Amino acid sequence: MISIFRKFFGFSGNQKKTFYIALVYSFFHSIFEAMRFGAIFVVLDALIKDSVTGHTVALSLGIMLVSIAGSTFTRNKTVMKQCTAGFNLCANKRVEVGDRLKYMPMGYFNANNLGHISSTTTNTCENIQEIATRVIQMNLQAMISSGVVIIVLMFIDYRIGLISFGGILLFLLVNHFMQNASLRVSPRKMKSESQIVDAVLEYVQGIGVVKSFNLSAQANKQVDQAIDEARDTFFELESTFIPFAMSQILLFKLVGVVVILASVLFYLNGTMSLMYGLLMIIVSFMLYAELEIAGVLSALLRMIDLSVDKVNAIFESPVMDENGTAGKPQAFGIVVSAVSFSYDTRKILDNVSLTIPANTTTAIVGPSGSGKTTVCRLIARFWDVDEGSISIGGKDVRDYKLDELLANISMVFQNVYLFNDTIANNIKFGSPEASMGQIETAAKKACCHEFIMQLPEGYDTIMGEGGATISGGEKQRIAIARAMLKDAPIIILDEAMANVDPENEKLLQTAIRELTRHKTIIMIAHRLKTVRHADQIIVLDKGKIVQSGNHAGLMKKEGMYADFVAMREKSIGWKLGVA
Repeated sequence: MISIFRKFFGFSGNQKKTFYIALVYSFFHSIFEAMRFGAIFVVLDALIKDSVTGHTVALSLGIMLVSIAGSTFTRNKTVMKQCTAGFNLCANKRVEVGDRLKYMPMGYFNANNLGHISSTTTNTCENIQEIATRVIQMNLQAMISSGVVIIVLMFIDYRIGLISFGGILLFLLVNHFMQNASLRVSPRKMKSESQIVDAVLEYVQGIGVVKSFNLSAQANKQVDQAIDEARDTFFELESTFIPFAMSQILLFKLVGVVVILASVLFYLNGTMSLMYGLLMIIVSFMLYAELEIAGVLSALLRMIDLSVDKVNAIFESPVMDENGTAGKPQAFGIVVSAVSFSYDTRKILDNVSLTIPANTTTAIVGPSGSGKTTVCRLIARFWDVDEGSISIGGKDVRDYKLDELLANISMVFQNVYLFNDTIANNIKFGSPEASMGQIETAAKKACCHEFIMQLPEGYDTIMGEGGATISGGEKQRIAIARAMLKDAPIIILDEAMANVDPENEKLLQTAIRELTRHKTIIMIAHRLKTVRHADQIIVLDKGKIVQSGNHAGLMKKEGMYADFVAMREKSIGWKLGVA
């Protein structure tokens, strides 16, 4: 139990002080609560001596009022500090996780599914916010409260104090066995929570495929299985805890009985006065009141322990090395030198070298799986190379701070993701200080201003998660507008024209040429009219460069590029026959 407390306070970061202040209020709360025994003492003493007066009643009432007022005030302060620290802790950790994820290599997201990451930032942080702060605080407050009473009892009669302290030791022993039992079940609970999130996310994200293949029953079955597993795990968890919780309650009751019997015995043998004997009997019913409630909840301590470990696992995962001292890039030529890269055991790039001079356009073509996108993402340092190096402006990309590197790169992917926010905020995502006029200018260049103005709220229209409320081509144009607004010196276009309709393709190509003037451009494309004007064309196949040159030069050679062009031209000439 103590180790869990230490881990939690270590995890609390800058909220640790607030939790400690809450504990100080808990200590004073316990003192005010213990004052009730003083009020009882005054009344008992007067009754036994048959000297009850108005002064006795007033004194007892005064002590009781101070006790109630003080305990109410300190309890309120304790809860407020506890809630403030808990909410801030959860918010801070979620922000820290978000910041941490930005600097993790993309391989982390392939190894850890979305359900696991989502569960950590939602359910797990919620457990820490709602359960951990209350359970930790209640257990510590109960221990403090019982400790204060036991110290008072030690001064009144050390024998009763020792019996009461023995009850605490027995409670800790039973709690130790409960924590061990919890260790066997709690990991399953954490896993089942992740599985539910993962199953629901997969079902929602794949709903189109589910409907098109009429597989609703099978898809529902996976979600149902995850829910059933969680239900069974929660039942098992509670079934495991109940015997220990009942044992703790029974233990406290038995210790209370022992205190009563000991008090009677001490009175009969003349070693305890009647007044103190009666007081001890009353104390026996109140001694472990808070600890009984906290003891039941202490079953959740092991789950708190695992929750903290689960969040810490993200912070302990490797991130991209951020020790770069190169400052901001001053030039924007790119050199890829003998780069090899593998994902797990599959080699994606094999000794790739190429030079992309500043202010030129380089097109990368090749069959699916040849490594085109990987080259672009290594340049943007989504991963670090296994062998070789990539430099921008004559310095290795690993020598730059990641934020300073990415500030100079705009990327437009084939699969565009837009946030559940206004269109204006999506366009200015990479340029948060942009004015409305700048946003509209970028949108006009990207040929999306017209359709945006036709929407109910114009630029204030909420996109829906992933941009679900607009078409693929419209999402593509908003993504291009976003890249235009950022106005970075290096632009990477990964099939940026893939979802653009023919009516706007020519306009967008003109806009992109305007945008990319005097910039370093890397484009992955399959459309001939997009590729043919590039300063150089790199042909990749199976992770190696098999051809390079400009369009005219490559067309004079036999090889993959000429075959690619011939195939495209043939497909353009296809016509539908009439039977």
